[in-house]
Amino acid sequence: MDMLIALMAACLYFLALGLVVPGLTNSNGIKTKPVFFCALAAITLHILLLKDSIFVGPGQNLSIMNVASLMSLIIASITTLAILKMRVWFLLPVVYSFAAINLSAATLLPGAFITHLESHPQVLLHISLALFSYSTLMIATLYAIQLAWLDHKLKSKKSLMINPNIPPLMMVERQLFKIILVGNSLLTVTLITGFIFIQDMLAQGKLHKAVLSLLAWCVYSVLLWGHYQKGWRGRRVVWFSLVGAFLLTLAYFGSRFVKEIIIGA
Repeated sequence: MDMLIALMAACLYFLALGLVVPGLTNSNGIKTKPVFFCALAAITLHILLLKDSIFVGPGQNLSIMNVASLMSLIIASITTLAILKMRVWFLLPVVYSFAAINLSAATLLPGAFITHLESHPQVLLHISLALFSYSTLMIATLYAIQLAWLDHKLKSKKSLMINPNIPPLMMVERQLFKIILVGNSLLTVTLITGFIFIQDMLAQGKLHKAVLSLLAWCVYSVLLWGHYQKGWRGRRVVWFSLVGAFLLTLAYFGSRFVKEIIIGA
């Protein structure tokens, strides 16, 4: 049954993607409602799939595949809601592709990392903040890639076809820093709750997570300071965003990937 749900969800994600891509290559407007409802159906099936995968018996299975699938779900949900107000079409092919791939991987490569969050609500709060901070900053990374693409087109003097589906560079830049500000604020609270609620935060097996997350926080904080105080723009902003995302991904998935996928395999 899970395989069927995963297949249907993946197909719906790719169908939504197929409704978006043509509009990015020509000036034809993308119809919001078909994309929204198609993605909404995919997200609903994704939620059903994750419910069965994570809530097993008396605990919660937070394997690396389930966590990756959950983060993809959060990102897909946020960007799908955003299409009702903003032109985020450029992000959707990547978002929906990763959502389809991650939910399929979680179904085909099930792992086990059982936790009991019901008896530790403070840890649940910390993990929830971590999921939302990571998801928000990954959306910011996609914005940074979009910013780099638009900047390259303008600097290479290649004429950008007037396309109502692609937002202006300045709008993308403003939205990028708003998203980074929100994501870094969530990351700040995540780090604080981690040091308060998780007693072995600096234990040998978790020290790298704390250090890498703190380094990512420093990168994003310097980027925000540089933009608002020094007027940083362009490639420097993109590189800072990519470095921050890389450090955060290593912090969240590095050791778990080695233990569960490489060694576990």
